[in-house]
Amino acid sequence: MSAAVAAAAAAATSGYHKSSKRDHREQSSLTPQGVQVCVLPTLNRYENQKRSDWNSFGEYLINHNPPLTLSLCNGAHVLEFLHYLDQFGKTKVHVQTCAYFGNSYPPGPCPCPMKQSWGSLDGIIGRLHAAFEENVGSSKMNPFGVGAVTLYLRKVRDVQAKARGIVYDKR
Repeated sequence: MSAAVAAAAAAATSGYHKSSKRDHREQSSLTPQGVQVCVLPTLNRYENQKRSDWNSFGEYLINHNPPLTLSLCNGAHVLEFLHYLDQFGKTKVHVQTCAYFGNSYPPGPCPCPMKQSWGSLDGIIGRLHAAFEENVGSSKMNPFGVGAVTLYLRKVRDVQAKARGIVYDKR
C-alpha cells in the first residue's frame, strides 16, 4: 500500500480532513480496493452557525428589492439585514414610555416589541465578518466591519441595557 493511499484511508476512517480554514469542500480519495470515498469535514458549532448565517445573509441579498450582489453590498445593507432580523427576536425591549422600562423583572406583560438581543446580533456580525473574509478574501471591503455597524451594535447594547435597568460604565 502506498503512502498516499494509506493517508487517504486514514483520513476516510477518521471522518475529519484537516485543511486550511478556507477549505471546507468535500475531499475524495480511493481506498486500496479502488472504491472512491468522500470525506466530509466535521464542522464544529461555530462553523455551522457561521455557514448558516452566511446562507441567511445570501438569501437576504437575493430577496432584497432589487436583488443585490455581494460586491454591491455595503454597511447600510448590513444594517437593513440586522433590522430585518429583529422580527425573529425573542428579547422584550421596553420603550422609554413603558411602565416597566428599567425593570429587569417586570411583573406583567406589556406591548413592547420583541427584538434580537444585542449578544445575538454581535455574534452574527462576528461570524459574518469572518465568513466574508473566508469567501471573498478582502478585509478592506468587508461591510460587516464598517464603523456604522459597530456604532449600531453599541447603540443596541446601550438601549437594551437601559431598558433592563443595567448601566454600562464607559471605559
